[in-house]
Amino acid sequence: MPPSCCGCLSQYTHHHLVAFLLTFFSYVFLHASRKTFSNVKVSISAQWTPTPCNGSAPAFSPGETWEKNHLFENEEQATLFLGALDTIFLFSYAVGLYLSGVIGDRVNLRYVLCFGLCGSAAVDFVFGTLTEWLHVYNVYLYCSLWVLNGLLQSTVWPCVVAVMANWFGKTGRGFIFGLWSACASVGNILGAFLASSVLKYGYEYAFLVTSVVQFGGGVVLFFGLLTSPNEIGLTMDCQTGLCPVDADTHRPLMSDGEEEKEDDAYDCHYQSAQHQYEARQGSSKAVGFFQAFCLPGVLPYSLAFACLKLVNYSFFFWLPFYLSNNYGWKEAEADRLSMWYDVGGIIGGTVQGLVTDFLGKRAPVLALSLTLAMASLVGYSHSPNDKTINAVLLAVTGFLIGGPSNMISSAISADLGRQEAIKGSREALATVTGIVDGTGSIGAAGGQYLVSLIESKLGWIYVFYFFVVMTGGSIVFITPMILTEVRAIWRERQTRHHQL
Repeated sequence: MPPSCCGCLSQYTHHHLVAFLLTFFSYVFLHASRKTFSNVKVSISAQWTPTPCNGSAPAFSPGETWEKNHLFENEEQATLFLGALDTIFLFSYAVGLYLSGVIGDRVNLRYVLCFGLCGSAAVDFVFGTLTEWLHVYNVYLYCSLWVLNGLLQSTVWPCVVAVMANWFGKTGRGFIFGLWSACASVGNILGAFLASSVLKYGYEYAFLVTSVVQFGGGVVLFFGLLTSPNEIGLTMDCQTGLCPVDADTHRPLMSDGEEEKEDDAYDCHYQSAQHQYEARQGSSKAVGFFQAFCLPGVLPYSLAFACLKLVNYSFFFWLPFYLSNNYGWKEAEADRLSMWYDVGGIIGGTVQGLVTDFLGKRAPVLALSLTLAMASLVGYSHSPNDKTINAVLLAVTGFLIGGPSNMISSAISADLGRQEAIKGSREALATVTGIVDGTGSIGAAGGQYLVSLIESKLGWIYVFYFFVVMTGGSIVFITPMILTEVRAIWRERQTRHHQL
């Protein structure tokens, strides 16, 4: 850990830990429920298509017609519709991100988060569980529910990033956010584990378990989350990373010694902090959407994230399906094996965040990782039918793709939302995060249907070539930042050399 991180860690309170854990697990539960859909695609496809009887004619259920209970004539049609559902979800998710980012900077973040988590859990339950229990199969119903689900889920990410940036300053942000952004990958692993555990009872139970867990998480977050240190009188300068301790109830997590403070001194300090906070809030306006879009670095990183999220979410949505169809492995086995991609992403985000803190620059680290990712994608596309080799290649690919994806969507978004260009105005944290992630989701949305189309026409090998091109595109978009930061590193080294 960088020395600067260690100094600030000594002044973190238990409130910081609670904020970290609540935001972390709220997104873990959200991603677990989101991952369920990709983990049960094979089962859903089988339910939506005729069931072969002795390898020939479809077997019709007594008293029911095939047209009423099955949506598609063959697996290829079902696969295309599953890809269309992914696209519908991501487009509505992208639109919602643009809106929810603006809302998050103007409405209490806790209310927005709870509404998104609980509402999305209810929609997941209706989509995957209730429709199966009632034997309701309708493409328009599925599409409508997935549009609503995308809008509800979009409220979560910009708000949790804003809460984290309120509690943790710029010092050590790469490491802290890199570690925290593992929440998506942990959610994927949890979702795959839960789905594979109950899949033998029917795919509807996979949706049931994850939606109940997510709803419970939303309730806990509503009653336990503090969205900012200012709510309890902590005067932390998150821009510089200074974290002064306020009172006995806000003791640091790690310290050598602590002094008791008198109640009246604390009350005076608390009121002073509250007055300062209210004065800042009253004297500044929230940054507008278009103003946030034009901030330095926002557009290039947004476009780069559009390419990168396309690749990352293609693994998220299609990896279990690919492993099951391409290698003939059982769906539960494919679900468990797909976890290794997320394991690589967790390690990648944390390690690369730590490296960027040491360098003080982020773009060169991302460029190196993405360049290596292009080679790893080619290597994984030729993986043999061996679970161990496949798992290793998956972990390496996840490290090189998931790491940069986590960095852009968390630490870099927080940097962009609190840069000098908006100094004097209220932070645009949620707005900027919504713009970056929303643009990324637009790219990912278009990509999901392209994946199903390319696979059906050309095969999986060309899907991976498509991923290589998109990864290269993400490097191209951040090239100006790469050059700027590399020149800055070179100048710093030259200055140190002359001083010696």
